[in-house]
Amino acid sequence: MSPSLSILLVGEGNFSFSAFMSHIHADSRVTATCLQREDEALRHEGAAANVLVIKDSGGSVIFGVDCTKLEECVSLQGHLFDRVVFNFPHCGRKSGVKKNRELLKNFFLSCVQVLAEDGEVHVTLCNGQGGTPADEPRRERHNSWQVVAMAAEAQLVLSDIRPFESGKYQSYKCTGYRSQDKGFHVDKALLHVFTRSLPYVPARILKVEEVVEGDKVQYNVPPELSDYMFRDFLCSGSVHPVRLVQDFLVEGLAENWPVSMTTETTPLLITTARQQTCCHEIDSTQCYWIHPLQKDLGSDVLSPADRDKDQLLSKDTCISAGEVDRVRCKDAESCNIRSACPVVVDPERETGLYLLRPSLLPQMQELLNKKEEVNNKAGSRRDTESDSDGVTTVFHGLSGLVFRSVSVHVWAQPAFHQLLLTGVFSVDCEPITFLRQRLDTLLASYGVSVVTVQGGLRLTAQPMGLVGKVFLNHKSEDSISLTVSLNLDLLAVLLFSLPDWRLLWSHDQRFLKQFGPRPSPGTAFRPFSLFPEHFSFDISFWTGPSWEERRFHALVREAGHGTVEQLKLIDTFSHPDLSQTSYCYRLLYHTHTHALSHTHALLFHKHLESLLSSRLQVTLR
Repeated sequence: MSPSLSILLVGEGNFSFSAFMSHIHADSRVTATCLQREDEALRHEGAAANVLVIKDSGGSVIFGVDCTKLEECVSLQGHLFDRVVFNFPHCGRKSGVKKNRELLKNFFLSCVQVLAEDGEVHVTLCNGQGGTPADEPRRERHNSWQVVAMAAEAQLVLSDIRPFESGKYQSYKCTGYRSQDKGFHVDKALLHVFTRSLPYVPARILKVEEVVEGDKVQYNVPPELSDYMFRDFLCSGSVHPVRLVQDFLVEGLAENWPVSMTTETTPLLITTARQQTCCHEIDSTQCYWIHPLQKDLGSDVLSPADRDKDQLLSKDTCISAGEVDRVRCKDAESCNIRSACPVVVDPERETGLYLLRPSLLPQMQELLNKKEEVNNKAGSRRDTESDSDGVTTVFHGLSGLVFRSVSVHVWAQPAFHQLLLTGVFSVDCEPITFLRQRLDTLLASYGVSVVTVQGGLRLTAQPMGLVGKVFLNHKSEDSISLTVSLNLDLLAVLLFSLPDWRLLWSHDQRFLKQFGPRPSPGTAFRPFSLFPEHFSFDISFWTGPSWEERRFHALVREAGHGTVEQLKLIDTFSHPDLSQTSYCYRLLYHTHTHALSHTHALLFHKHLESLLSSRLQVTLR
């Protein structure tokens, strides 16, 4: 521990541990408490001498303090502690695991009331009690104290776990075995360090305005996507792992061909017509179809300062394209206002004027067309990067956020960052061969396999599957067009050993702090939430003939705050007399970004039931 800390110790027996802490942390303020009254506590062997050591070191001792009701202790009110320490908690006598679990839960709920914002809670347990994989041997879950789950009830995560070095605390003498003045076995005991988790932020409706092909469009972002919008992971100077991976790939590929990344901003929306002509490989059922709103002249537009308060946005927020630097309209007066009023469409059908871009390919093609037009207007015979046959010597690059309406699955991403590179090369230089070799050199050590398939290359890795593609198209007998599409998010998971792609979207500063020094790929990420618990719930309901499962998946993401890792259909039944079908799904709640307790998961599940009834008009069973 560092000097100048404020340390609170609860549940002390003979105060030997507190006395030791007072001795080795003379610059810290130690407050030692115990449940017993003063006359009872001082009956423990050595207790009186240890109390004297604490007080002589400038610390304080408080008797009769219930560690599950710390906020009620008058002497502690108004004080916040950097460390709260509870060594070997136990209800006493022959109390079972359930009572001790309840003790832990109530302690955690109480101690956060006196814990500093960046403080730590230290809990030492005997071997096997915690119920984590660090215990050797590990008990069955029902027979353990489930310390991670109990801490999660107070929105605390297990950030570190290490052996309790009893030999280090020379004057420490454990006591209290079965409420007696005798010690117990501390061999292989473990010290668990807990820290605060960020609170869950509910999904909200974002109203966005962009200029798409000359039309000013205002639309609502689907609620389940609200936390993915405008995070600027790829901005200049970013140290987010997605940006680090992009830099690594661009620099690596530039050893064969220069890469020219565009700096022009592009809208999140594309027109249906452009998607149909440029995104043949994208299944239309995986698109987020968007229908514009009537222009709301009375709506307020957020200033850049307001936009920075991302966590505090109201449920219905309007963001203009100018403020999010998505699109710029040079002549606002000449831009048309596209209204949804004259367009009669079903917002849930796979039709409409616009969609959130499922790929950057249409916008890449538009940028290349503009570049060619500029060159032609300037009287240039050829792009300076092309030879007389139109063969380029560079890759043109574009990166940004894309969206896919996919089913809930551990590796299914509704939003991710795509890196798109395209260029035309001479057939004689065998570009596809060199590209495969270069990608293999860059990524093989991280588990990525580059396989030649008809029409290009496929990049795959376990367990996520496809992480990239290379498309080729013969422009002429002498030239070939190559387009490289890479999923930067999944590659970041591989290159930095992340346990879950959802970590990339964490607002927790402990995540980004690890990437501040710009670590090179291969540097393993250190989780700030160890051994998070899983919780499983089933949901059953009757639906009519127009049931759309993908809308259900969207509600699962929204109601579950992104904590639903798996969604599995386990049973279905069609009523023989009614046009109704019963579905039963199993949901697995699990997250590496927040504290998740049984109480949280159940609340999310109940919210899902409410949304199903109100929005999809299903009948819960």
